Formats: sequence, structure tokens, C-alpha cells
Amino acid sequence: PTDLIDPYSTVSGSKPVLKSSEHYFFKLSECSDFLSTWLDANNRLQAEAKHKMQEWLNSGLHDWDISRDKPYFGFEIPGTTDKYFYVWLDAPVGYFGSLLHYCKTNNLDFHQLLNSDTTEMYHFIGKDILYFHALFWPAVLHCANYKTPTSLFVHGFLTVNGQKMSKSRGTFITGRSYLSVGLNPTFFRYYIAGKSTNKIEDLDLSFDDFIARVNSELVGKFVNIASRSSGFISKLFEGKLSNSISQTTGIDLLTQITQMKNELSRLYDEREYAKALKMIMASVDNINTYVDNNKPWLLAKEVDKQNELHQVCSVLINAFRYISIYLKPVVPELIQQVEVFLNIAPLLWADLNAQLLDHQINPYTHLLTRIEPQIIDKLIELNKSSICDQ
Repeated sequence: PTDLIDPYSTVSGSKPVLKSSEHYFFKLSECSDFLSTWLDANNRLQAEAKHKMQEWLNSGLHDWDISRDKPYFGFEIPGTTDKYFYVWLDAPVGYFGSLLHYCKTNNLDFHQLLNSDTTEMYHFIGKDILYFHALFWPAVLHCANYKTPTSLFVHGFLTVNGQKMSKSRGTFITGRSYLSVGLNPTFFRYYIAGKSTNKIEDLDLSFDDFIARVNSELVGKFVNIASRSSGFISKLFEGKLSNSISQTTGIDLLTQITQMKNELSRLYDEREYAKALKMIMASVDNINTYVDNNKPWLLAKEVDKQNELHQVCSVLINAFRYISIYLKPVVPELIQQVEVFLNIAPLLWADLNAQLLDHQINPYTHLLTRIEPQIIDKLIELNKSSICDQ
């Protein structure tokens, strides 16, 4: 800054003034050995993130300035009247503050939970704040004798229609504006999960792709399984599933779905959400092929085919339930509605080990509605307006 010729503030027009100021430092330089060992642990960081942090260590860590002069925001440093903690020192403490609140609300021992050898701590962060979470924060925790994060999962940025978010184009999308136009959070969760890997990659929200994937996969394929089969169960079998499943093709279908559980569990654990959803949707395609092959709408017209119809529809409801278990980590609110429709307790992974038989389900009501292109136009216009209003 001192090399600038005739510098001035573009906001106020005033000229900068050089001042002397006392600052407080965290001795990060003394934590190099600890951080080097900490970063070397298996699965602590993705390879590319670990390599970036290693560059910091190789160049030599400097002590970290953790104070800011007044005017600032946040927390005053005790014993001072004009010094504040730098936000990236106190902000991560908020994680513990949130955990403490949770523990008090749920009658848990905060210190026991935090310091237990069985407790695991994970951070999901953006790549722009990597060094705060992978160097500064673990060093602070270590020196304060607190547990350090088990692993850090780093993601890239979110772009919209292939470009950085833009206020002028109305693509600087906020959560509030997304909800205010009536878009279901389930749609966004599903779409982003379907593009997420364990790599540090930027994700793109393409509105055309967003509409197509949600309408085709989540509404047209998954939810459609329930709507295509439940009506027959309600009208012809008093809402009750068959007491056993003996149809060979139905048994084969359900076996194929449940045999995916170990592979899907691994993909979820490794944060390969896109691969998991691709695998799930391939199975959903198989279920819909089963519908087309068995044609329940034709079986319903033949008196001597009622038992076969009952079998087919019971197979479909069970297949729908299995897929719901697989999708619950991604779209929990949708699956809560499914649980009400199926008249069952909250689904667990262990429920893959049993079928739903001789069971009363509730009449089907719409679980999701399709996204109309007009609602995206409304979202874009709303964000343009909100920026202008500000």
C-alpha cells in the first residue's frame, strides 16, 4: 500500500494514514511438527487439499495475527478496549457453541462427547477456507488440548448456468428467494447430490438440467412407482399388501435391489453421492421396466388375475420402500412423507433386511409436483429485483 502514488479511498475520498498498532499472534510457527503429522493421517484430507497444505508447511509457517483494531465486529479481546479477535479465530468456536447448545437441549455431556475416543468430528467446507480449517483451527485445538477433526471434506464453488453467480443476471440465488417462489428444498438437495463427488470440484446449477433431472428422475421415475401401484392396493385390496411374495420375477427384482446395500453404503461413506444416485436410479429404471412388463392396469381388468395383481403391486410397494431407504440420506423430508404414506416407523438401513407384508398402507396422495419452467423465470426475476432494491 505504501508504494501507491497519492492513494485515497474510493468510498470516502479520504487519504490513508499509517499508524503503529500492537497486535496479538498465535504461535503457529511452533505447530509445524504437529500439523505435519496430523495431515499425514489416512483420509484426513483429499489428496489435492493435502498437497496444498504441504506447500504451506514446506515454505515455513509464520505466526498468525489473531487481532484486529477497532472498529471491527465480534468479540473484544479480554483486557482491551480497542482490540477484537480476528473472525477466523472465533468463528470456528461457534461449532462448539452449537454443539454445546445441542447437548444442553438433549441432556448430553458436552465435554464427555467432545473428548470421547469414539467421537468423530467432520468438517464440510469450501475450498476457499481450506487453510483456516486444515492448519489454523487444528493447531488451536491441539494447543488447547481439544480433539481435532477426524477428516475434512472440501468442496468447490457453485456456479449457475456455467458462470459465477451474477447479481445483474439474477443468478446470485439465495436460499430465501429459492423458498419464496415455492421451490422444494428436496429438489436442490437431490440435484446437488447427483453432481457431488469426493473431489474438490466446482458444481454447476444448470436450470434446464435441474428441471429435467428432478422432473424425470425424482418425480417421473421414483415417485411414479408409488402412484402406479398404490391405487390398485387401495381400491381392490382394502389398502393391504399381500401376506407373501411368491412371484419369481418379483422376488428377483427385490433381491437385486437389496443386494446393492453394501456397495451403496460404501459410496455414501466415501462421499461419492453422484455414483450412489446413479446406481439407485438404474435400479428405479428396472422397477419401472417391471411395471411395464407386468402391466397392472391390464391385470385389474381380469377377474382371474387378481392374485397376480396383488403380488405385482405388493412387489412394487416393497421396491419403492427399499429405494426410499437408499434415498433417505439425500432427501429426508420426502422420505418422511413416504413413511406416512406407507404407515410405517422411520426407515432405517436395517429395514432392508425385511419385506413389508400383510400391511395396511394409507391412500396415496401426491408426494411431489413437477417443476414448471415459469417458476425458474420467477426466481431469476426475484433475485434481480432484490438486488436493485438493496
